[in-house]
Amino acid sequence: MKKITIAIDGFSSTGKSTIAKQLAKKLNYSYIDTGAMYRAVAYFALEHQLISEKYFDIEEIVNQLKNIQLHFEYNVESQVSEIYLNGKCIENEIRTLNVSNYVSKVAEIAEVRSFLVDQQKEMGKNKGVILDGRDIGTVVFPDAELKLFMTALPEIRAQRRYEELIAKGEKVEYEAVLKNLTERDLIDAMRKVSPLKKALDAVEIDNSHLTMDEQLEKIYQLSIEKIKL
Repeated sequence: MKKITIAIDGFSSTGKSTIAKQLAKKLNYSYIDTGAMYRAVAYFALEHQLISEKYFDIEEIVNQLKNIQLHFEYNVESQVSEIYLNGKCIENEIRTLNVSNYVSKVAEIAEVRSFLVDQQKEMGKNKGVILDGRDIGTVVFPDAELKLFMTALPEIRAQRRYEELIAKGEKVEYEAVLKNLTERDLIDAMRKVSPLKKALDAVEIDNSHLTMDEQLEKIYQLSIEKIKL
């Protein structure tokens, strides 16, 4: 069967990464978590004290991009690809609420987006790949054969994210998670460079009230239809 490119965009905590991983496994496709790449840059900026509540050194973040090397490695035990920053696995470190608080601000920087989009295009040039993020179907792969736009009610997304963080042992309040999510939605949608928006030919998937199995089956059938064309 022919290989296609599948682009999954959408709001925070709509389960883009989860469905992308499930679909990649079902289709035997490669999965690229572009959100993890932006989180990795935000994590780097935090670790090097280039961003905080009162400080945001955009110029130095851009200067430091040359010192950021990212790649994914497949973890046999967890059966997922994990992101590495300069040779160190930081998959768990980038999933904290603290990183979430800054990732959209870092992703607004035009040079950061250009730096990572070039890498994403290179990773997916041979097709047979699934990428999820904010601008995959509009900027990174506008010619993707299948484009999906994931959405869900903010309160439902916040509850999912809250439960995920609690399960990891983080001490967070639901209200703080909801506030972070709504702020990220606004930043993502309003930024000047590659704003979050639904591609004209994208299929919208509202998973507010879908089970994981229902969602996977729906998207899998959409994928097979495109593959058979």
